Amino acid sequence: MSVRKRFTKTAALITVGVMSLGLAACSGDDDKKAGGDGDLTTIGFVAVGPEGAWRQANETNIQETFTKENGFDLKYAPATKLDQKSQIDAFTSFVDEGVDVILLSATEGSGWEESLKRAQEAEIPVILIDRGIEPNNTDLYVTRIAPDNIQVSTSVANWAISEFPDGANYFVLEGPAGVSVVNERNQGWNDMIGDNANFNKLGAQTANWSTEEAKSVFETVLKSNNNDVQMVFAQNDEMGLGAIQAVEEAGLVPGKDVKIATIDGTKNALQALADGKLSFVAEYNPLFGDTALDVVNKTLDGQSVDPYIIVESKTFDSPEAAKTALPERKF
Repeated sequence: MSVRKRFTKTAALITVGVMSLGLAACSGDDDKKAGGDGDLTTIGFVAVGPEGAWRQANETNIQETFTKENGFDLKYAPATKLDQKSQIDAFTSFVDEGVDVILLSATEGSGWEESLKRAQEAEIPVILIDRGIEPNNTDLYVTRIAPDNIQVSTSVANWAISEFPDGANYFVLEGPAGVSVVNERNQGWNDMIGDNANFNKLGAQTANWSTEEAKSVFETVLKSNNNDVQMVFAQNDEMGLGAIQAVEEAGLVPGKDVKIATIDGTKNALQALADGKLSFVAEYNPLFGDTALDVVNKTLDGQSVDPYIIVESKTFDSPEAAKTALPERKF
């Protein structure tokens, strides 16, 4: 329940308790059964929906955390073909319905101010899952729970500098334009590589997190540059796997002729790293349902939380590291 609803309900229960004090001995057990403790807390989850292995792992983890057994009624509303309007419609419905909390994974960073203000007026706390909003007005939401994209992409850049001390021709496969994580991943990378004269940027293009689109995009890049490309920074695993296919079809050897670094850390990417086809994988840990649960409980109890809760993530820089991690990989 929202903080307001909890406080109102608590006051009502205290009043009832005082009025019925004389009957407590004979009806105490019945009062406990009828109390608010058994009510389910309603969570509206404005989700992204099908988008790849990382998103599936993240949203499944959230759904497996906020269960009826744990005291929650989770209403899952994935976007229609990643369309922001469908998300805003779902968000508005949750506000009108009066859910207790809204979890929001935004398909686009901008355009949320009006919706968030409506939730605020209705005293419904909003918690951002994974993706941030732009402009980042922390007064409009409780917190954002996510790995640190800038830190994660910086780790990729540091690996590239170490791997290519004399520099390299490189290409960036980006996620969809307008998504906060794309901007953040670009920022972390560019802060390290952008002014490095040894690195020559051949270009950047969105492949919409897709293996097929990334394969098509990078095939064109290889042809237009006569295969003179030493490195690819793919902003998610699926696009990195597409780059592998393009490299192989060009008659080159991935991991040798062209080194590919990705972000996410899914099983498929770690297997490709173990096989020597990827060269570096930065994890973007999707399994933070327990953290979200803790934040929801604290928020509903009136406790304050930090405006950004960073989910710890790892990096994998060798086939051996991937092989060690794979047996217990959960996503």
